[in-house]
Amino acid sequence: MKVADKTLIVISGPTASGKSSLAIDLALALNTEIISADSRQIYKGIPVGTAAPTAEQLEAVRHHMVGVLDLDDYYSAACFESDVLNLLPSIWRKSDYAVLCGGSMMYIDAVTRGIDELPTISEEVRKNTLEIFQSGGIEELRRRLKQLDPEYYEKVDLNNTRRLIHALEIIEESGTTYTSLRTGIVRERPFNIIGLAIDRTREELFDRINSRVRIMMDEGLEDEARSVYHLRHLNSLNTVGYKEMFAWFDGKMTRDEAVSRMAKNTRVYAKKQLTWMKRRQTDFHLLPPENILQQALKLINNEN
Repeated sequence: MKVADKTLIVISGPTASGKSSLAIDLALALNTEIISADSRQIYKGIPVGTAAPTAEQLEAVRHHMVGVLDLDDYYSAACFESDVLNLLPSIWRKSDYAVLCGGSMMYIDAVTRGIDELPTISEEVRKNTLEIFQSGGIEELRRRLKQLDPEYYEKVDLNNTRRLIHALEIIEESGTTYTSLRTGIVRERPFNIIGLAIDRTREELFDRINSRVRIMMDEGLEDEARSVYHLRHLNSLNTVGYKEMFAWFDGKMTRDEAVSRMAKNTRVYAKKQLTWMKRRQTDFHLLPPENILQQALKLINNEN
């Protein structure tokens, strides 16, 4: 098999923009399979809050990297890069195409641009860093990062607990700064890459986000969150949706406040995804939301 003759179609963009539907339609049209690039859909037991593919969607098209990890399993963008690169040849034996779909920006970058070689985090280091967070909260994570790697401290999203924890884990495991290990070198891939995103107005996108939050509540997000409440200390649950539900359960806000905050925080996350898309604008073709499948197929045919 000549990998150079194969194409990875990357569908990304902000949450609730319609990525999953386009991915399924494309996979059916091209007779191929979908790899999820969602850092939360990869975990078992939280399909509602992560907007994971439904049973009908999973039956229609084979999906990879959905519901395969336990909530306490360690995983990273580097793991994702390795797993996807190992998975692609098996998909390409059956089709000239594979579809990578998701909004986890680091996961998309890991596959399409490569990721720096970082040390594997030991169980002891993960435990130590988690204890720092549990005892001192995000403020202690920030304080330690500023002390140990002031350069990365100036660049990182200081409200992103997962990024802070990851940086401190790398620092402790490697014995050096995270900054010194971040080369930023883009790796060439031996296959074609076509990036697609749906170009919706911000007003339309935010309306879709608000609607999705209401649908999640109707579909049982509260019950799902209660079922994992005892695991709320895990990094896999430190994400929009569950954080607000847990705050409600803890009596820190009312149900209505939690739902409203969930929608707001999802919109904030969508803005970060849009910012990332702007930085990667040369990597993606923006498709108007009308006749998306036809536009996507035409573009793919023109690119190959």
